Amino acid sequence: MISQFFVLSQRGDNIVFRDYRSDVPKGSAEIFFRKVKFWKEDEEEEAPPVFNLDGVNYFHVKVAGLLFVATTRVNMSPSLVLELLHRIARVIKDYLGVLNEDSFRKNFVLVYELLDEVIDFGYAQTTSTELLKSYVFNEPIVVDAARLPPLGPAAMFMQGTKRMPGTAVTKSVVANEPGGRKREEIFVDIIEKISVTFSSSGYILTSEIDGTIQMKSYLTGNPEIRLALNEDLNIGRGGRSVYDYGSSAGAGSVILDDCNFHESVHLDSFDVDRTLSLVPPDGEFPVMNYRMTQEFKPPFRINALIEEAGAFKAEVILKVRAEFPSTITANTIVVQMPLPKHTTRVSFELESGAVGHTTDFKEANKKLEWGLKKIVGGSEHTLRAKLTFSQESHGNIMKEAGPVSMTFTIPMYNASKLQVMSDFSFFYYSKTSSN
Repeated sequence: MISQFFVLSQRGDNIVFRDYRSDVPKGSAEIFFRKVKFWKEDEEEEAPPVFNLDGVNYFHVKVAGLLFVATTRVNMSPSLVLELLHRIARVIKDYLGVLNEDSFRKNFVLVYELLDEVIDFGYAQTTSTELLKSYVFNEPIVVDAARLPPLGPAAMFMQGTKRMPGTAVTKSVVANEPGGRKREEIFVDIIEKISVTFSSSGYILTSEIDGTIQMKSYLTGNPEIRLALNEDLNIGRGGRSVYDYGSSAGAGSVILDDCNFHESVHLDSFDVDRTLSLVPPDGEFPVMNYRMTQEFKPPFRINALIEEAGAFKAEVILKVRAEFPSTITANTIVVQMPLPKHTTRVSFELESGAVGHTTDFKEANKKLEWGLKKIVGGSEHTLRAKLTFSQESHGNIMKEAGPVSMTFTIPMYNASKLQVMSDFSFFYYSKTSSN
């Protein structure tokens, strides 16, 4: 059971607050934000999703720039509370369409009504958008998503000054179109988080994909739809099906280590033709979660070179090459590299004509940071950084620096090559991100 639930803006403003058990101080939201804002423990830059302060357990997730927080004094499963916070955010987004501070403030009556049905005296009741429609009767005040400024990864559907059709999913599942018309649409995303580790010579040491087939339904009448996946899809290293180990994987096939499905999915014909049938519930939900460790072509190659330039100086050269087609563009790229502990100053040199690049030296934790607004497939970008040390280096600089890490988002691209087809007309998008 949780004691409190609240939502904070990036400035720390308390947008929504519910106290269920009155056993945690009323000022917990301010205490939490001050602690997270100036987190300095364990040499970490950001506060962990779960921490204890003065006997109170704080759980938080960040969604669309907002902090969703729960507090409790009892010993609860962290994964349970974090999952609950994510589901609350998803339910509110289903109802409001757009999840941001403005939509919260314009719909605070509806948000509180939702919270009263989702949580009772600190205990979760339901997070099903479809079930909540029977108990929640307030209509949402629609916020125009087209007028909203991009916010971090939320800008992934932006290209230039035009917004891609993917933002059509920022509509409430309970609100009708102008004129009282019903929406008859369904949206499917393939969302993948990939993690790849390279050796210093460029060989892949580990690679992994955690993916989700995400769906958002605006259908009326509860029709049954069918989703067809790759015919050469195999589940398990031995190519087993969901139920047995009988088949074998062919060359070039998509091999998933394991997967699980939403409760509404029927697998009657999945082993035969890799088809899923389901009656989609209202709102956004994961049709299928999967994990893949089969070798795949990583979307980026990173090369790092460190050269000594004197007793107190060194030079770092970072090269990033996009290995995907030129028709695809990656967004919100950030490259980080820890530097030797005696580094006192860093000067940066970008390639000629570089646009949308940012560079920074985080002196507190001795880390180089290189940001790129976008990278077009097939292109290569280089950064040179000249390091100055406070004392002569007696060790191996190569051992003191690195490893290089990179985060990014790639709309309309999935590294696993998993495909989704349907006999129902809908928009289909995919994206890949990595951390």
